[in-house]
Amino acid sequence: MARSLADKVIAVTGGARGIGAATAAALTRAGATVAIGDIDPEAANAGDHALALPVDVTDRDALTSFLDTVERRLGPIDVLINNAGIMPLTRIEDEQDTATARILAINLHAVIHGSREAARRMRPRGGHIVNVASVAARIPFPGGATYAATKFGVLGFSEAIRAELRESDVDVSCVLPGFVRTELAAGLPEVPGFAPITPDDVAAAIVATLRRPRFEVYVPRRIGPMLRLSTLTGRRFSEWLQRMLRAETPMLSAVGSPERAAYEERTRSPRKGAR
Repeated sequence: MARSLADKVIAVTGGARGIGAATAAALTRAGATVAIGDIDPEAANAGDHALALPVDVTDRDALTSFLDTVERRLGPIDVLINNAGIMPLTRIEDEQDTATARILAINLHAVIHGSREAARRMRPRGGHIVNVASVAARIPFPGGATYAATKFGVLGFSEAIRAELRESDVDVSCVLPGFVRTELAAGLPEVPGFAPITPDDVAAAIVATLRRPRFEVYVPRRIGPMLRLSTLTGRRFSEWLQRMLRAETPMLSAVGSPERAAYEERTRSPRKGAR
């Protein structure tokens, strides 16, 4: 039986733009009370059933404080969606250490800390943790090596905490979108077999997963079997599949493209939204 989202308290990090904004809007339409946490809360379209609060997810104390504030103002959090993420593109030899540290902090460390805080709060009463990864967790793309590392990490971490929480009433889901039409994917050419999807497509998948929980959520759903097959059949087949899909080139070809300039600049700034 599908779960109702009416009156559920749901916190979404990185909720002012892209996937996060679309998800927050979809959740409010489903009757949930949504808290949007973002480094740029003024950019959020909060509406009547959403609360927008500032949070820098790289600051662990600030992320904890955000969750505390949500619970103080809205009630116990039923769902946490760890969505905040950035994807600067560069060849690894050109990646600055500060950029590496920032990608790890936002894409992986914040997911770990947010999930830890959610588990502490939810284990006694139940809840749902949703971590947004990427198909890059299954097929890494050259030009985004550190990004891929973080998404591999999010998938593995999510699987591990799912096992830890299995005897509780806390569900864990990991969402793996393909190429999404947001600023994050600006300048990327289309990859055969991975037609771009919209933030609304990902939001719909997240809402469906909250209603009927499952762990590994591919968007679009049809790419899941193909990516699982590439994992099962070994590295040689996986690399052949990458070459056939020309999946080795899209991120490299977008490195330094003018279409990405504004986004890349925002990912470098701790004072500006990145997704």
